[in-house]
Amino acid sequence: MRLLTGGESHGLAQCAILEGFPKGVEIDLDRINEELLRRQKGYGRGGRMKIEADTITIVSGMRRGITLGSPIAMLVKNKDHTVFATSVDTLEALSVPRPAHADLAGFLKYNEPDMRNILERASARETVMRVCAGSICKQFLDDFDITIASFVVSIGPVSSTMQPSTMKEIVNKTSRSQISAIDGTFEKKAIAEIDRAARRGDSLGGIIEVWAENVPPGLGSVMHYDRRLDTKIAAGIMSIPAIKGVEIGLGFEYARRRGSQTHDVIRPARTKKSRFRRDTNNAGGIEGGMSNGETIIIRCAMKPISTLGHPLDSVDVLTKHKKKAPPVRSDVCAVSACGVVAESMLALVLTESFLEKFGSDTQKEITQNYQQYLRRIIK
Repeated sequence: MRLLTGGESHGLAQCAILEGFPKGVEIDLDRINEELLRRQKGYGRGGRMKIEADTITIVSGMRRGITLGSPIAMLVKNKDHTVFATSVDTLEALSVPRPAHADLAGFLKYNEPDMRNILERASARETVMRVCAGSICKQFLDDFDITIASFVVSIGPVSSTMQPSTMKEIVNKTSRSQISAIDGTFEKKAIAEIDRAARRGDSLGGIIEVWAENVPPGLGSVMHYDRRLDTKIAAGIMSIPAIKGVEIGLGFEYARRRGSQTHDVIRPARTKKSRFRRDTNNAGGIEGGMSNGETIIIRCAMKPISTLGHPLDSVDVLTKHKKKAPPVRSDVCAVSACGVVAESMLALVLTESFLEKFGSDTQKEITQNYQQYLRRIIK
């Protein structure tokens, strides 16, 4: 399975083609639009989200709401449309790069003096299509009782140590939160921190935790480095703009503890998906590059937004004179929105690995293969 996206931040539309998705999956467009709305929300978002009303259009790959097995082509139109593909626009060229953005590296790589031609594609606006494709994959995974959710655990220096007990708790609490948090005390402090950053013309990053529940054991591979499930998850999450770190399970905490304190003890059990259980889940649901049947838990670190209200020093690449970086319209904090994108990337990776394991032609055949596999592993 492969996702190909296209579009500029202020172009006519964002578009995507999802290739390799199976035939026979019923897709609810309202659910995709709900995910797009989740991506637009979150305390600290900027003015762009007040302009756009993202709605998906399916161009091909479905009939009567059911996938055909052919490439699914889709688009989301931009209301804020100022860049034209075939006609001349009136936008001034940008030659001053923003620190921490793709501007300067893109200028050097492509010999492109107008950095607008770099930043338009580098913009996180592209993640609109990842959310569309991720929602389609979530609906496929739903048929196998696999669910995905996320919550924010830190914004800037403010953090929470509260852990949910169930996936239902995550969904219920984050749906009532302005920043997708499960800890009310943390949320109040985080909102105050976002307000302080806004007053100073600054920006904030944070950490998101993402769960995938009821993933069967055996997705991924121990045989090939590029088919390891943790490899694919790390690559997918790191591909999100502004993500600078990924942890699975205990992550870096493993380096501070002994093996006897961290490894998940295996015990006999009988559930609908396994003959074994673990008292803990420090591995985050993945061992040896394969899912082990426990909840997959990942954390991703998002850096602060590159564009600042009070810009940092930079250089005009044409004149070589010192200048301030341009104050392009942006968010103060987009951590909760990033969580929606992270969910989508995890859904894409899990769907791809699921199809590798159980076939990819039709939903009916995949279901039969999956049920046969479960019967074998729980005997």
